[in-house]
This record gives sequence, C-alpha cells and structure tokens, in this order.
Amino acid sequence: MKIYLLILLLFSSACLSAQVLSNKKQFTEADTLRGSLRPERNYDVLKYKLDVRVVPEEKFISGSNTITFKAEEDLPVMQVDLFQNMKVDSILYKGEKMDFNRRYNAVFVDLVPKMTKNTTDSIQFYYSGNPVIAKNAPWDGGFVFEKDKEGYDWIAVAVQGTGASLWYPNKDHQSDEPEEVEIGVAVPNELMNVSNGRFTGKEVLQDGYTRWNWKVESPINNYNVVVNIGNYVHFRDKFRDLDLDYYVLPYNLEKAKDQFEEVKFMMHCFYDKFGAYPFEKDGFKLIETPYLGMEHQSAVAYGNDYKMGYLGRDLSGTGIGLKWDFIIIHETGHEWFGNSITAEDIADMWIHEGFTSYSEAVYVECRWGKEEALEYLKGIRSGIGNTRKIIGDYGVNSEGSGDMYHKGANLLNTIRSIYDNDDLWWKTLKDYTESNRHKIITTGTTEDFFNTAISYDLQPVFDQYLRHPALPELQFKKEGKKIMYRWKANVEGFDMPVDVLVRGKEIRLHPTPEWQLMEQKLSSPEEIEVVEKEFYINRKNL
Repeated sequence: MKIYLLILLLFSSACLSAQVLSNKKQFTEADTLRGSLRPERNYDVLKYKLDVRVVPEEKFISGSNTITFKAEEDLPVMQVDLFQNMKVDSILYKGEKMDFNRRYNAVFVDLVPKMTKNTTDSIQFYYSGNPVIAKNAPWDGGFVFEKDKEGYDWIAVAVQGTGASLWYPNKDHQSDEPEEVEIGVAVPNELMNVSNGRFTGKEVLQDGYTRWNWKVESPINNYNVVVNIGNYVHFRDKFRDLDLDYYVLPYNLEKAKDQFEEVKFMMHCFYDKFGAYPFEKDGFKLIETPYLGMEHQSAVAYGNDYKMGYLGRDLSGTGIGLKWDFIIIHETGHEWFGNSITAEDIADMWIHEGFTSYSEAVYVECRWGKEEALEYLKGIRSGIGNTRKIIGDYGVNSEGSGDMYHKGANLLNTIRSIYDNDDLWWKTLKDYTESNRHKIITTGTTEDFFNTAISYDLQPVFDQYLRHPALPELQFKKEGKKIMYRWKANVEGFDMPVDVLVRGKEIRLHPTPEWQLMEQKLSSPEEIEVVEKEFYINRKNL
C-alpha cells in the first residue's frame, strides 16, 4: 500500500469533502515520461542485479544495477529512470561507456549499435548520491534514517507511488516486472540488511562493511524492492510448507513472538479464500521497520508497535478492528492483491487497495463470522469522501481518489450482495486471484471476470462506483396511496438490484431510472429499510 496506504484512513469525512471535487489536473512532461510507455521503453526487463552500499552517517548510497532486458522493438535509445538528484556515474553497454542525457527523472541512454527487436542484452548502470529522505514514510516516499533504542542505525525505504527510481535505476512503470532480482547491500559490520526473497549469504569486506545478499525468483514490482538495515535478530516459524521468517529488534523479540502468531491464523484464512501464498519460492517475512508498514513482496514491513488495530486504534469505530493487528493483515493481503495481481497503470490502483481493504473483512469473517465482517465494512465507510472518482488518469502516473481503499472494499461487498450466492462469490474471488496469479492486469480484466460469473450485467455498477464520485441514490416517494422507487445515478440506464426490509421481511427490488410501484401496500416510504450493511448506496425519501 503506499504512501497512500493508510493516510486517508485517518481522515474524517469533513477533511475528505474539502478535497478538490474534480480529477482534472494539468500534467507535465515529467508526468508523461514517468507514466507513459514511450518508444524508449520498448523493452522487457528480465532481471535486475543490484549491488549497493549504504553509508549511514552520510545518508549516502552508491552502487550499480545490471539491467538485463529484451528489446520488444528496435531500440536505439533506452529510457531508464533515476531521480535527478542522484548522480549517474557511468553506464556501460557491451563494456563501453555510453552517452546519455537526462530529462527530469528519466535518463536516455544511446545504445550504439542499436539493439534490434527480440534481442537480449544488459547494461551496467553505476550511480551514487544522497537519496530523498521521507518526511513521513510510508505516505511520503523515500529513505528513513533512524536510530533504535540501543543507538544502532535503523534504516529502511518505502517508495510506492513516489517511485523506486528514487533510489535505484530501473524501468519505473508497473507494467513491467523483472522475473528475478539479486540484491546485494553492503552495510557497516554491526548491522544486517534484510531484503526481498531468500538470503543467499554474506561477504565480510575489507573496510568494515558486510554485504548481505538476497535473491528473488518471482516477478516483483519495482517499488517492492527494498533494503531494511538494523541490528536485527531472526526467528522462524512455518505454515504448512511456507517458511515464515521474522526480523525484529532484539528488545522486541518476545513481543514479536507473541504478536506474530496471528500470521498463521491469517494464512489459513487467505489460503482458503484467495489460494496459496503467491511467493512460496521466496518465502514470507515480516520485518520490523521505523515506519508504520508497507507490502514489500516477501519482505513485509511491520511498524505497528505490536498493538492490535491500527497503532491501537479501531479504524472502523466498531470495536472489531481491535481484535487483530491491522498492519499484519492489510499488508499481507497485498501479497495477493498488488504484488501477485498488479495493476498495469497506477490509475487502476483500486485493484490493489480495494481488494486488500476487502481482505481485512475477509479475515474478520474467517475468524468471527459474516455479521461482524459486514459491521466492519459499514464502519470503515466513515473514511470515504465520495468527492473524486476512484480511477485516475491513464499514462501520466496519476492514481485516483483515496476512496479506492474503503469505497473499493464496499463496492466488492455490494457485488457480493448482488450475487446473492456466497458459494459462488467465494469461488469467483478465489478463481480471480488464482487465474491472475503473477499477472499485470487492468480494471477491464477485473470487471469482465466478475461479470462473467453471473447473468446480471455489473458494468453499470462498476462504472458508477469507479468512474463517478457520487454513490447511486435510491429514491422513494409517495403518490397518493402508492409508494414509488427509482435509481438516481450518473450512469445512464443505471441498473442494480438492492435488498430492502419491509415489515421485517427481506425483499429484492430491481430499480431503474424510471419510477416503479412498490407491490406492498405501505403508508409511507419510512416503512422501507435498505439492508445497509450489504449495499453501499445513498437512500432518499422525496
């Protein structure tokens, strides 16, 4: 979750309503260079090999990234992204230094001779500098340089949204993930670095530094590649055949052993509802970090102070959120939604955040039942603004509204209610996660998948909730002795069933934009109660 991870969860509705009401924005050339798939990006990244040194006292990093790639078209010039405050020391191709020029956070490398279509090769990109330091990670991207309680350096990085090119050169676009990454990070001898994937060994260097080596053997988002540096202690556990590795500060070891027992309850639930852990080859890690948390693939960042809820608070206001550790559940949910299933463009980030926020309710339902899950989902609606649309602008590195979290979760719960068949819902959800495992997809892919499972056309529902800020409004009015109802929505011909209670009996209505007559004899619209926990809509009596 980003940077965007949990900030909106702390906002009140009043704060959200003060946001700009339109998604319209003047985009710059820098936005286009980052967000669009230009000809200079016509290559498929196969592997990154990072060799980095971190100097804590100077807040300085240096090193190289060997980028192995396949040209998808003839490639005379190659775009590699690196923040402009970082120095390009040299770029080698076929052993020769290449000419390059820089524009904003993009580096354009002249490949001489040009690479031809379908050929595979690599460049070595050497760089150095003082990376951007986060003011408030994970919402504000960058490095975090802290000290732990015993005075040791404690360093981490979180860059979702801001971009992995903040600290290492790469093709910084979600549509392309390397199939493999090797990460070597040299740190002072008294410290350890923990990164993604499996530990492959350490090398004691001659200058007071030790290089810690890690290898990822699954496709991985650029922003998920991380360093975590500290005076860590390590302990292990297991869930079925999945290795569970934990890296925490020594004085928190006993608390961590107790708190992280929840991981096994969570894995049991998520395996059942979403399928097996997507990165068994790389194992699962929780790593204590000096910021709240992030979904770094196979190396989940944990900074919830070993408390239940969100730093000891319940974001739903129901009490249910205090039964479990928010960061463990939310950030691990991203392993399925965001890390395994990845949105091609960040305009579709609701695929990451909406499904992951829904995974919180799934966990609640696994452990405490459906009614508490529905109550939790209703409770988190207090953080929804409904002032900007969830889907952002494509091709310009633009995510949509922060409503992608809680509104996205409540959209999924509404679709479950439209299904009106829990066996079919759980089957469809699991099929979705398993059939899109390790894939990069779009909103259209998601819409088609859930639409295909039932005979009802969900497209108007997706359009209203994702592409318009306002909720559909179910209107009732009295005409003489008759009670009438209809939908008012932005989507032309909006059509969605909804369940209501009439004198305690549940009835399914099929409103349209045209006024329809209630079959039941009622004296007033007040006798009709919408099943609010299952359908996230507005209701109005005219």
